[in-house]
Order: sequence, then C-alpha cells, then structure tokens
Amino acid sequence: MITSKPIKTDEKQLACDVLVVGAGIVGLWIARLAVRAGHTVILLDSRSSGSGASGGLLGALMPHMPERWNPKKQYQFEALAGLADAVRALEAETGMDCGYRRCGRLIPLAKPHHHELARQRQAEVQHLWQSADTGFEWRVLAAPQAADWPARAAMPHGLVHETLAARVSPRLYLSALKAAVEAEATLLEGEGMVRWDPASRHLTTSRGRTICAETTILSAGHETFALLGALLSRPAAEFGTAVKGQAALLQAGLSDDRPLLFHDGVYLVPHEAGLVAVGSTSETDFAEARATDARLDALIERATALCPSIAGAQVVERWAGLRPKAIRRDPMIGAVPGKAGLLVATGGFKITLGIAHAMAASVLDFAGGGAGVSLPDSFRVENHLR
Repeated sequence: MITSKPIKTDEKQLACDVLVVGAGIVGLWIARLAVRAGHTVILLDSRSSGSGASGGLLGALMPHMPERWNPKKQYQFEALAGLADAVRALEAETGMDCGYRRCGRLIPLAKPHHHELARQRQAEVQHLWQSADTGFEWRVLAAPQAADWPARAAMPHGLVHETLAARVSPRLYLSALKAAVEAEATLLEGEGMVRWDPASRHLTTSRGRTICAETTILSAGHETFALLGALLSRPAAEFGTAVKGQAALLQAGLSDDRPLLFHDGVYLVPHEAGLVAVGSTSETDFAEARATDARLDALIERATALCPSIAGAQVVERWAGLRPKAIRRDPMIGAVPGKAGLLVATGGFKITLGIAHAMAASVLDFAGGGAGVSLPDSFRVENHLR
C-alpha cells in the first residue's frame, strides 16, 4: 500500500511515497495522478522529460477497428473517449494549449471487399461505440469533404469517416503535463536508475544518490525492458524490444479542421498553423536510433501520392525515435512478481499516447492494493513474464 511521508531534501538521500522512473507521457501521467491523490512524488529521467518516443511529431489518437471486440479494444475506447475531458482539465489548470482536437479519421477503401467490411462495421459501431450516447460514428462515404484529402485514386470504393479519432500536439501535451507535475512533484532530469534494492526498496541513481520510496514504478519506455532484465536476471528481449519510427512535419498551409488520414501504414495528421505530420515507419532493423534516412523520404512520397495537397510542402522537421513494444505487443502494466513495491507501466507501442492517462490510473490502482479490475488480462505483467 502507498503511505504518505514527506520528501527529504538532503543532497544524497531522498524519500517519497511514489518514485517514477521515466518522464515520458506515461510517467508524467503517473506522477500527476499520484500527486492529485495526495502522495509525495519523485520523477526520474536519465535524459529529459519527453525525450523519447513521447516527444515525436505525429499525435494521432486512433481507435482499434470495431471488429472482434475484446477487453483490449474496450479499454482503449474508454481511454480515448475520456481523454478530451482529461486534456481540458490539464489545459485549465496550466493555462497551456495541448493542440487537442476531436478531428475524426478518414480511411480510404481500396478494394470492393473493403467497402463491404466497412458497411458491416458501420452497424456494429452503433453498439460498440455507444453512438447514441457518445456521438461517435463510423460512416461510409463516397467522397471526402476536402478535395485531394485523399486523392480520388486512393479511394476507388469510397472511404470511411469515423469521428472517435483525435489528434494532439505531443510536445505541447508534454509541456503542459510537465508544468502540472513540476508544480507539486520533484522532477530529476539527467539522472537515471542504476539499481534497485528489493530488501530496502532503495534506488541508486546515476549521480550516486539514494531514493527511498514505498512504491517504485518503471515507466521508461523501451529502456524499461533492460531495467526489468537486470532486476529479474533475464534477457531484456524476453520483456520487449524497441521499434524505430520516423516521421516528418510539413508546412503545407492547410486548415487544421480536416480529419486525420490513415491508409496502408501512412498517417497524415493536420495540426495548427498549417502544419501536417506524416508518419510513421516501424523498423526493427536499424543502425542509428535517432537518424532519419531514405525510409522517411519514401514515406513522404507515399503521403504525397495519397494527398497531393501536401506536394511541395516545406519539411519543417524530420524525427526518429524508439517506441517500446512489449513481448506480447500489448502494454505491460502491474506489480512485478516477487518484487514487493516494484511496478511497471510501459510497452503501449503505437497506442500509448491515447491511453497514457488510463495506464497511469491502472498502475496506481495496483500500487494502492487494487486488482486492476478494468485492466485486460493481456496487459497484465504476469502474462508478459510467462
């Protein structure tokens, strides 16, 4: 159970109720919710907050396809449905804009059977997405409202317009979360975890400091897998891996009131000030984690063919980073077996940005002695560690 005690302020030894290792989107949400629950919190990051996959460019918040419904899809649906209120509360508290918009998503239908499947899903969504109450819909259309978004050739059998998807500016979102957390918690940047002693629950940092916490939560993205490996004397690859993604931000001069677009692995996400984010690759074979290359060039070419509206747009930024993919693909959340006081929340891969607040709430439920009733079995730590 989490108990409350004040943070010590001497230079070499600190203490808190909750210690969070990793200040990405999930770690920041854990810290925010823990502070709001009345706990003292220290947030530790080996580099800087949001310096990993959380600080990317895309910002697409998309639901799973409404078919073969399962607890995983329900969990994500509830998280996406509730994110608007969570972001509004964050913006009101900090006075900072997160670039959030419930923009919806367009999915071109390239083959005849895609059209038939889309029609079937249209009926299923009314129940699965609780359309009568939420207003979230899945509609099959003959053409989009905006010309060349996408090009006619990309949608010979029409397209889907679903209204649950949203977008957010990852960096604005992170900045607001960081501001909210720093107001009430201790954030230590450039200071990573070296070891954790299960007997004393003391963590030693890369700067030689000791932090004593009743609860320690590992949420350091793909680096969590190596931390777990060291603690459990198992190879990091048994817990998950890092998948490289590349994306670009273009100044296309387009209005941001259009839906985001997803087709055949290509994302186009309109943001404010005429910007459009294009992503993203999924690379398991790479030499340099943070370097962009010809794969991104090819992705931009595919995006331009899909939406000629961005042709000739200036490339404002190219980005590459590593996303955490847990061994069973789903997020890894819960208490680490045999390590009292140690928990983990990571591995969401492409859906993390949209469910980070829910992941944080789930892991804190475990920290408080709960059983994570709403958490899908496939997300639970014990299922990943088998």
